[in-house]
Amino acid sequence: MTAASPLTWLYAPGDRPRVVAKALVSGADVVVIDLEDAVAPDRKAYARAASAELLCDRQPVPVHVRVNALTGPWGEADLAAVAPAGGLAGLAGLRLPKVSSPADVVRVARRAVSARGGALGLYALLETALGIERAHDVATAHPSLRGISIGEEDLRTDLGVGDDAGLDWSRSRVVVAARAAGLAPPTQSVHPDIRDLDGLRASCARGRALGFLGRAAIHPRQLPVIERAYLPTEEEIERAETVVKAAAGEQGAQALPDGRFVDAAVVTAARRVLSLAHRA
Repeated sequence: MTAASPLTWLYAPGDRPRVVAKALVSGADVVVIDLEDAVAPDRKAYARAASAELLCDRQPVPVHVRVNALTGPWGEADLAAVAPAGGLAGLAGLRLPKVSSPADVVRVARRAVSARGGALGLYALLETALGIERAHDVATAHPSLRGISIGEEDLRTDLGVGDDAGLDWSRSRVVVAARAAGLAPPTQSVHPDIRDLDGLRASCARGRALGFLGRAAIHPRQLPVIERAYLPTEEEIERAETVVKAAAGEQGAQALPDGRFVDAAVVTAARRVLSLAHRA
């Protein structure tokens, strides 16, 4: 984790260029142009063309594109448009929906990443039971893969889960798989009710407790809530500073005056807290 770790990823529909333009200046760390769920079938071609035109130029923030699944009728055309040979200056990454095997990642990597010399990051969305079962295999599928995360609405449907807690095992599995593969912690899936900021806040707290870092959003009003939820509190910062200061003065495990036991793992966690605090 670095001070530049993204915390907010704002989705914007590819067939609405004005919305995309507003997203680019919304304060989101990453803007994700969506060619998949947010775009109706009869608007796919327009969304594809409009997105490719925008991405010919560099943008003020990193821009990713969520393409349609390559197993469907639009995925190949999406890749041809937004990740052509030679690449597009404004494209930083591709988000791949409905990934269920390492082969899904490799297939895109061979087409899209080779044209960019490996600079284009790929992000796999696991949205089925099979994808969750193969989470670590997917996470280690190709060097260009930068992250994995869950598409919760599709996964919820696939599993037949009604209660939100029914997804916690899948969430934890993806967090562990990402860590085991040496990837950044996963980002949380979107909170679909843009007016329910209290619910969003509580859900972010739950995600942070499970090991997620940051969250995807579907409206700019969600961004401050997500960022605040994932940034450390003043109390957490103070505790982390105390730990790091103590570790700098004496090697090995030790007990602080307040009774906390400090060892290498505690120091590492404290440094992560301070890294996020410095991000602000």
